[in-house]
Amino acid sequence: MEEIKNYEKEIDEPINEYLPKNLIPIRENFKRVNSIENWTEITQIDIWETTEGGFVNFYFQAHKLEKIITRHFGETAQKMTEYYLLNGELSFVFEKFYKYNRPIYWDSKAKKENNDTEVFEFEKSEIIENRSYFTNGKLLHQINNQDYSSPFATDYILKEQERLLSEFNRLIKLEKQK
Repeated sequence: MEEIKNYEKEIDEPINEYLPKNLIPIRENFKRVNSIENWTEITQIDIWETTEGGFVNFYFQAHKLEKIITRHFGETAQKMTEYYLLNGELSFVFEKFYKYNRPIYWDSKAKKENNDTEVFEFEKSEIIENRSYFTNGKLLHQINNQDYSSPFATDYILKEQERLLSEFNRLIKLEKQK
């Protein structure tokens, strides 16, 4: 099965030149963390939150947690999430979700049996990306590759903040229990 490529080799480019100045330190930290080539420790834990399983990697530099990457595999989708820390706090989250065109087991036999026109092809996946910027535990800004219009509503941002912080805090607890 194909895996989503890590975001670390990409550049976190602003969508427009009006990106708030308070996001600059977050972007600089992102670049700093992704420039680290030799981590002092990488811990991997298998997780079974989806049908096909997954894992979480914790990246440490000099005993300091800098980055967390999770991967969740499923029959119909795959999700990768990268969490970046700045001064011990969540600063940036990159989510990449591949929604497959068909389940991974959908071969030519399944296609024929179901009078379908397609088989599973990773390259035909719908790709959804979110970039979320945090300062002091607050979601300041979010960018979604499928929404190029006005900024998100306040209630949506608050729900996203709660969702992302809850997941991040759950991962931190998981790392401490290892």
